[in-house]
Amino acid sequence: MLKNAPPLVSVSLRNGAIAGVLGFFILLALYFLGKHPFLFMIFFDFRIFLFAIFMTLTLKEIRDNYQDGIIFFWQGMIANFLFTILFALITSVLILVWSGIFPAFLSDYVTTAVEQMKAMPAEAIERIGKIEYQRNLEYISATNSYILAKHYFWQSFVISFFISIIISVILRRQPKNQ
Repeated sequence: MLKNAPPLVSVSLRNGAIAGVLGFFILLALYFLGKHPFLFMIFFDFRIFLFAIFMTLTLKEIRDNYQDGIIFFWQGMIANFLFTILFALITSVLILVWSGIFPAFLSDYVTTAVEQMKAMPAEAIERIGKIEYQRNLEYISATNSYILAKHYFWQSFVISFFISIIISVILRRQPKNQ
């Protein structure tokens, strides 16, 4: 199927699939080490490093092996977008399946997130607003595996967007005008 696809597509999807499976196993490792991966601040999310590494390798492979050392910004953005689509899809589906097979994954998240919210200082609750605080508490309590997977899927795109821009700018090489 991917043998006839251009390298921009095939390399991006291959690396997205590898990173998706690896990302899921990192999620499981974090969970079994006692740190639920959904409770990390987005700034400390392992996807930042995983995306940076895999996107860099993807663009370098496309640029150096298939395009004579030339890659444009838009090509980098497309390659990284394709990478992210497959990464997010694979990891989210695996999260959905895992949550069904191992319900403690979801219940541990909900329990810990509710405990963290209830432990918030009164000043923070006032800053947020009591109505908003109560709404968030109810939302977390009603979280199911589909919501967890959907959240992970969309959050992957947010993280990926900024990393894609940076890496596409850094790795782009355009032909020299003569």
